[in-house]
Amino acid sequence: MKILVTGAYGQLGSEILKICATFPALDIIATDVDTLDITNSRAVEKFIAANRPGYLINCAAYTAVDKAEDDLARATLLNSVAPGIVASACSRAGIKLIHISTDYVFDGQGNMPYKEDDPVNPLGVYGKTKYEGEINCLQNNPETVIIRTSWLYSSFGTNFVKTMIRLGKEKDTLNVVSDQVGSPTYARDLALAILTIVNNSLTSEPAFVPGVYHYSNEGVCSWYDFAVAIHKIAGIQCVVTPVSSENFITRAKRPHFSVLDKSKIKAVFHPEIPFWQDSLKDCISILIKEQINGK
Repeated sequence: MKILVTGAYGQLGSEILKICATFPALDIIATDVDTLDITNSRAVEKFIAANRPGYLINCAAYTAVDKAEDDLARATLLNSVAPGIVASACSRAGIKLIHISTDYVFDGQGNMPYKEDDPVNPLGVYGKTKYEGEINCLQNNPETVIIRTSWLYSSFGTNFVKTMIRLGKEKDTLNVVSDQVGSPTYARDLALAILTIVNNSLTSEPAFVPGVYHYSNEGVCSWYDFAVAIHKIAGIQCVVTPVSSENFITRAKRPHFSVLDKSKIKAVFHPEIPFWQDSLKDCISILIKEQINGK
């Protein structure tokens, strides 16, 4: 079965490509902006017609949260319009779509893990445009699975884990916010869950069930807790001090509580969901090996 992956150079796309060999029934077609412009409907239609995939995993997005506040047009094009284009093309070709979204669709004012049908109220352009993308996907292709995730990191790209390791080596002390709470997500775990959903749906055990789902690693922590764990696992001696978000003025507001309830995805697709600290150890182990090997 051919699986078209858009945004394949990002964290999640890169992890999908790294583990796809463990799914021999899946033939991955990797694309990014250099090979497929998903904002161009004709290009998308033409590429799909030429390659005839059975599934499309859309990992492409505008993810610069603060920059998006001053770049509404581009963020809207990539996060809202493009998913609608992709979903329409998939619908016409009979392709099942998996689209990745975010915890930023919620305002973070709650204190219980967010369920898929809880009211959304994004605080900024990034969350707003990502939610618009969800709507466009679901309206344009009934065979769509939306997966919202949170605090994504991996051994690829730029992310909180790699930044904390770098800063921890450069500085003796760091201030990290302690009043924003969520669940880190190792992109490799999410990639495994996505490919497992696709692979299992080929045999209808379980079948591909359209709708909105939540996925993150198990457990809850603050950014401060996350930073302390990163340094401990990486063997970095750096004093991390918990501070309020008020000490960090950012262009975009962040939700203070964005823990996602994963009951639905567990009940329908039964994915493996490791505890966040266990996955963090795996990721940092890879980063240390890459550093030793000079990568």
